[in-house]
Amino acid sequence: MSVALDLETGSDYGSSHGRAYWAVADCWNAVRRGLTHYQRQPVYIVWQLGFPIVSVLLYGYVFGSAMKVPGGGDYREFLMPGMFAMTMAFGFMNTAVAVVTDSTRGVIDRFRSMPMAPSAVVTGRGVGDLLTAVAELLILAATAFAIGWRWDSGFPGALGAFGLLLLLRFSLIWVGVWLGLLVPGPEAAGNLFAVAFPLTMISSVFVAPSLMPDWLGTVAAWNPVSSTVTATRELFGNPVASGGTWPEEHALLLSVAWPVALTAVFVPLAVRRFQRLSR
Repeated sequence: MSVALDLETGSDYGSSHGRAYWAVADCWNAVRRGLTHYQRQPVYIVWQLGFPIVSVLLYGYVFGSAMKVPGGGDYREFLMPGMFAMTMAFGFMNTAVAVVTDSTRGVIDRFRSMPMAPSAVVTGRGVGDLLTAVAELLILAATAFAIGWRWDSGFPGALGAFGLLLLLRFSLIWVGVWLGLLVPGPEAAGNLFAVAFPLTMISSVFVAPSLMPDWLGTVAAWNPVSSTVTATRELFGNPVASGGTWPEEHALLLSVAWPVALTAVFVPLAVRRFQRLSR
């Protein structure tokens, strides 16, 4: 059996080491492709990074004066962890739009016909979107500092909070990839706002679930976004306003369990859908 060998690196295409090397290399090439699009069409990144800033200013200054935190505390400090989580949650729409655009334009079919690792198309999108999420968090955190938000715990707690936010975004990337491979076109992907809006609004992003009607408060408390919001508020040392329900009392546990469960469900769905594209 003949075995292909890359003359520059000496990596064996047929060996497990060679397959692993090219899976990583092809993934990075897919990431670079996505980042190059931002460089050539900066309007996309301006929109993605500008929307969270406008949201912070809108909710913090326009609506913030009318909002009260149960148990006391500054509303902007209560709000900011929610805004971080909302931005991470909304990100799955950008993933879906990018995937369906590549699919309808035949880009994914061209990738599938090239001698590249089959996993690179999906993993490249995931890594690229995660890097974009890091940039979003950095800019959003800088905006929050500018309006007076601070974390009142130590740096390790804040680092853990940002890690939970990225974990939520990572899990929703695969939801976006699956939906992007499922919907027929970019216009349909844009309509996913109808899903993202209640996902973030019926949560503890803006108000505590204890202030909602009982049935709605229960739904909001069990929302995966709420678990991340409550856990990050605790880690940041910001006002929590917990209503004493089980999901609120175990928010740190659920902020890990929900993303792990979403990843376990949607990664196989996304991979299976990707494999069925050529059938």
